[in-house]
Amino acid sequence: MADKTNSIPFVITCADEGVQINEGIRLGFAGAGFELEGFTEAVTVLKKILKADLYLAASSECAWIKQELNLDEWEEVDAMTQQHLQSLADREKIKYAGFLPFADPQELNYGVKGHMVRPHGVHLANKICFTFGGGEQTYNLGQFLISADWVSEADEKLVEKCIKKQVDFFQGLSKSNLKFVCQMKGVLGEEVAKKNQAVLKKLGYEMEIVD
Repeated sequence: MADKTNSIPFVITCADEGVQINEGIRLGFAGAGFELEGFTEAVTVLKKILKADLYLAASSECAWIKQELNLDEWEEVDAMTQQHLQSLADREKIKYAGFLPFADPQELNYGVKGHMVRPHGVHLANKICFTFGGGEQTYNLGQFLISADWVSEADEKLVEKCIKKQVDFFQGLSKSNLKFVCQMKGVLGEEVAKKNQAVLKKLGYEMEIVD
């Protein structure tokens, strides 16, 4: 596969619990940031604090894009997801790695590798996990993954809107009251992670720390 990287890539994906990145560090956003208020600001902060290129990977059965584009068939959703997320990556000046299907782990561009692991049409998550220290450290099929690694460096009102819209969407998707957990570890270090955690605590999110 062309365009390999020499270091572990930071990969923006959908926050869907089924997305597993086998090679790369995952940063989760609903719909991989498509039509998400605050995403541009998040990308700007993440580029600055991670001091690394960012990559974006589309994934199968993206319920956020299905809703945003008012689509009916998953085949159409998958096609439109790839088209729109490639355009989004271009606009945000990040690199589009490719598409993660329901299959064995797929090698994409730029050293990214991953796949979808939940069952077709079924959501298994019972919690939302926020990452504070530099992306996902431990994969868990039982949780939606939302990157909050950037929030202490952004406008609080914008952060509130961005996080709430994602939380509300996944609460509705799961049709249950999801609990909140967080991962603190990562390349950004404990001090930055605690600052990010404090922002969401101020906004009313009470979280259990998990590995």
